[in-house]
Amino acid sequence: MISVKNLYKTYQDKVVLNDINIDFPVHKVSSLIGPNGAGKSTLLMTIGRLLAQTSGSIELNNKNICTTPLRQYALQVATLRQTPHFDLKIKVRELVAFGRFPHNRGALTKLDERVIDDALDFLSLTSLRNAYIDELSGGQRQMAFLAMTIAQQTPYLLLDEPLNNLDMKHGAHIMNALRRLCDEQQRTIVLVVHDINFAANYSDHLVAMKNGKIHSCGSINHVITEDNLRDLYELNIEVLQSKTGTICNYFNLTGEQSR
Repeated sequence: MISVKNLYKTYQDKVVLNDINIDFPVHKVSSLIGPNGAGKSTLLMTIGRLLAQTSGSIELNNKNICTTPLRQYALQVATLRQTPHFDLKIKVRELVAFGRFPHNRGALTKLDERVIDDALDFLSLTSLRNAYIDELSGGQRQMAFLAMTIAQQTPYLLLDEPLNNLDMKHGAHIMNALRRLCDEQQRTIVLVVHDINFAANYSDHLVAMKNGKIHSCGSINHVITEDNLRDLYELNIEVLQSKTGTICNYFNLTGEQSR
């Protein structure tokens, strides 16, 4: 389990994370939601040890992450940044192979080769294995970086806006893949997602943030309510139940709250 305790992050005089206390359950998909500037990505990157906290602690399975050797942490937690990019001219399979570095320090074994191929197959990227990253569409490129993260074979995955700039098809493909990783491989996934419909229909656990604080958290039914979402986003949102899931409608609704 990932446990965040009394976490603060400040930049000069600006408090970005304000006394965050939250647990992320194991073998579940947890989505961080909330308006821009709420601190979601900062929290995720701090958990991933890509940002240093100002005070407080983060524990992974009851051990402080700051005292865990980096290589050991990389074998437990894989982090995908919001806008990953490589300036190198590399192929998809070569990119995915980078995910095996914590295991082999660059000397690929037969096991690594199999894991790489499995990650490509899991995301239906096998046909693109020899394509160059800079020749892919945005959605295909995002899938390739996700395959690299999956190939790291960590029990925990931290994903910062993996649906950013994707169309509905690619977005659904990625969320279905994350759902399968959780259900079939017992991975624990924490992601930042702006589309509350994706969050509501693919997550087990939601953490809503606003102004650097935890606004609300818990099950979908607890967080996805009209009153709670109105307060979170300062926008009227209609919550509808369909045969296949929850729909959050925020279009053409009167009475938008003033900001």
